[in-house]
Order: sequence, then structure tokens, then C-alpha cells
Amino acid sequence: MGKERLQDKIALVVGAGSRGEPAGTGYATAKLFAQHGATVVLVDNNRQRAEVTEDEILQDGGKASLFIADVTSEDDCRAMVEACRERHGGLDILFNNVAAPGAGKVADVSSDALDQIFAINLRSMMLACKYAIPLMKATGGGSIINISSIDGLRAGMHPNVPYAVTKAGVAHLARVIAVHHGRDNIRANCIAPGHIYAPFVRHISEEKRRLRQNVTPLGSEGNAWDIARAALFLASDDARWISGVVLPVDGGLMAATPLAVYDNLT
Repeated sequence: MGKERLQDKIALVVGAGSRGEPAGTGYATAKLFAQHGATVVLVDNNRQRAEVTEDEILQDGGKASLFIADVTSEDDCRAMVEACRERHGGLDILFNNVAAPGAGKVADVSSDALDQIFAINLRSMMLACKYAIPLMKATGGGSIINISSIDGLRAGMHPNVPYAVTKAGVAHLARVIAVHHGRDNIRANCIAPGHIYAPFVRHISEEKRRLRQNVTPLGSEGNAWDIARAALFLASDDARWISGVVLPVDGGLMAATPLAVYDNLT
């Protein structure tokens, strides 16, 4: 076990199932939270994937249980928070992590595709927060962590308007919660991952992976564990006075203009 920075905390990790190698952010965060003393409720829409994460946490001596849910359903979002209350008496940490890709420029996007991406990427997080906040408030406060993307801060490598716009919304959701619920002792922050190597990009070519590495000032890709370590900090009392922040975890990419990395590409 780790240094137990989350000892006796109850954490709800959405999208916690294992997708195999490379590790995903929900899986890595759930494992790291458990290693640091949290009791983790693992939410996923795939029981088999969630059971992999649960089994590994239990084998390591941690505490975890499953909740199978479709977080686009308001009933399921209500129920997963209610499960935290029934099983553990409260909720200290909400890690909002599900997302789906959405390609295209504004003029290319169909209304149906737009509605679907908004439901998965943004509406689900709003609903999770809607039900988590009253329980956190009733039990003394908590920490909400939303996963956005650098594509929610800047236009990305490819046109992906539905994804980018929803990820921008995820970031601002954390800000408004931080302002509206600070006096409830609820902190809300957002992590914007950069070019990490995770399940959603394992199909990309080696050439594109090298480009992603070279354009980053540190000259490397990140991984899910980099995001999980940032989430651990934001969830812990080490970040007790940090709220309303959007934290890029990106190897320095958001600090650079395109021409600043020119020499790395030639």
C-alpha cells in the first residue's frame, strides 16, 4: 500500500473498468486511489472490465466494489451516488472520466451525433455532480475532479468539434461548481490531459506517436498514471486550498506556440 493520502475517503470513480494495455485513466486512478487508502466504488457500463479492476484492487489489499451503470441515464447517476450512501455512508471524491470521440468541423456534424456526444461527455458529468453534491454537502464536503482534454483548451490535431466543445464544457463545469459550492466545502477541479498513450489512441500509427512526442516540450508521451497522480493530488488534503483550476497534464504543450517547437519537428 502507498502513503495513504486518501485514508478513510470514499471515492466514486466513473469509467473505472480495465481496457487492457495501455492502461486507461479510470483504471489507473481507481487503483491509485485504493493504494492510498480510499474505498473505491467502481462505475462502468461493462461488468467484465470493472471486475478486472476490482479483482486487482482486492488482491493488493485495497477496498472496492462495483456499480454497473450507463451514466447517460439520470436514474443510473442517481443510483450510483445512492450506492455510496448506502454502502459507505457518504462520498468524499467524485472522479468524472467517461468520454466518447466526436469528429468533424461544425458544418459536418449531424444533430444526432452532436446529441450523443453531449450526452456522454458533458451531460453525464453534470448529472453525476447533480447527485454527488448534496451527499458531499451533507457529510462535510468533498473533491470533484473532471477529466477534460487539451482539445477543450485549444483546437486539436484533427477537427473534432463535438468532442472539443464538450471538453471545454467539462472544464467550465468544474469552475462554476467551485464557485457555487465552495461554502459547502466542496472543491471542484479539472484535469486536461495532453498527448497520453491510452486505449483510445492505441490504434494510431508509430509515425503519429512520434509526432505527438516531438511536439511536446518534454519530448515524450504521457500515460494514464500521469493523470492518476494529478487526480490523487487534487483529491487529497494536499490540495485543500485549490479549487476551480483547470490543470493541463501535457508535458508543457499548452505553454508552447506552434513555432516554439519547430526545431523539435525538423
